[in-house]
Amino acid sequence: MKLRYAGATDVGRKRSHNEDRLLVQPEDNLFVVCDGMGGHASGEIASQLAVDEMGQFFKDSGADAEITWPYKPDRRLTDPEGRLAVSIKWANYQVFDTASGSLQYKGMGTTCVSAHVSDGRIAIAHVGDSRCYRIRDGRIEPMTIDHSLLEEYKKLAQITEEEIKNFPHKNIIVRALGMKETVAVDTRVEDLRADDVYLLCCDGLSGEMEDSEMLAVVRELGHDLDRCSKELIERANRHGGRDNITVVLIRAEDERQS
Repeated sequence: MKLRYAGATDVGRKRSHNEDRLLVQPEDNLFVVCDGMGGHASGEIASQLAVDEMGQFFKDSGADAEITWPYKPDRRLTDPEGRLAVSIKWANYQVFDTASGSLQYKGMGTTCVSAHVSDGRIAIAHVGDSRCYRIRDGRIEPMTIDHSLLEEYKKLAQITEEEIKNFPHKNIIVRALGMKETVAVDTRVEDLRADDVYLLCCDGLSGEMEDSEMLAVVRELGHDLDRCSKELIERANRHGGRDNITVVLIRAEDERQS
């Protein structure tokens, strides 16, 4: 299976600087979107630190199979899931440690959504409310569930679509990198099919666009992922651009399509 990929980020229309970071590391089939948070520009420090540490862990562990990992992988996970989860846990510790050692960075953190492709399968891991979607057979499906106050409330109570839309604390997250010394990482693994498109994004995209509109853009422009990622960002800006906007697209193709 051959992969095509593209990524783009934009400050949006309301923010003065961009606290999002993305990582496209094709030699390891690693893809990451992080959405930083924290005052005095420390959010961008957290998100940059997270993508740097995850990328370096994949380089190190790929170059030396005998390297000692900073955390033991969960035996219930597949190898790609475990490697991805450990990279996030390590990034979390680095963000937490940096924030704990400096008043300047106190309270900083970042969300993270990531994907790693290996042997015809895609592992997905996330913390926070950055998301992964899959577009397959003309349909869009969320691959992640936000670690947010809204999702916690939905578990406890019956809630209508209108109440979800008007929920007053929609942007409050209950889990992020840097909040604690350790973090729980949600993972899943899926078989890749030819023509699958996986979309990683921060809430600057998902908060401005309905899933159906994202699907329409990918169906129209998915053959050109650079153009597609830019169009998704442009649409989010047209809807208000209230936050930074970051997108990574991954498309699986049969080798015979190349």
